[in-house]
Amino acid sequence: MSQKTSKARTVVANISLSLDGRVTGPGDEYDMGWIVPHAITDGARDHMVDVTSPATTVLLGKKNYMGFGGYWPNVANDESADPRDRTFAQWLNSVEKIVFSATLTEPSWENSRIVDAEPEKVVAELQQQVGGDIIVLASVSVIKRLLQADALDCLSITLCPEIAGGGARLFEDGLPASSWTLRQSKPTESGALCLLYDRV
Repeated sequence: MSQKTSKARTVVANISLSLDGRVTGPGDEYDMGWIVPHAITDGARDHMVDVTSPATTVLLGKKNYMGFGGYWPNVANDESADPRDRTFAQWLNSVEKIVFSATLTEPSWENSRIVDAEPEKVVAELQQQVGGDIIVLASVSVIKRLLQADALDCLSITLCPEIAGGGARLFEDGLPASSWTLRQSKPTESGALCLLYDRV
């Protein structure tokens, strides 16, 4: 996909949600086992490659940066890995990664930079630069800030057919009202729905 001009950079939030709107289970912030069966299907892998490939900048919180950085770089050259996982890993290694953290000092992954700033201000600066899409990968704290600032253009939601029964929610009370239009809805083998919504 050709790179977009400034002001046309789409800001995408990519996240998995349970039927009761949770991003974690009731245990703690790492209680996410219910997501795993829905993330390793052919449909989910295809969706991940489709939604990430137009992006040239990734936004991550500290937790996801450290978790992703400990796993995905090695997948890029793992010949036993699913080809779509390798494609995603190679893309993730190569793109600009912006990490929001007040405590990290040195990036541990190529093409990364750490910022201690408000996500909405960083996004506004990025939108003045030439590049592809800007995507937040599963970093709930960053997505919440951008929702609060009404700074998202697209929601990429994998709706998992699970009721978590507790845990953190993505959509909290007090967000600015907004309208969205459904661009794509694809079921996966596990019964999850890969949904793409564009801001009206």
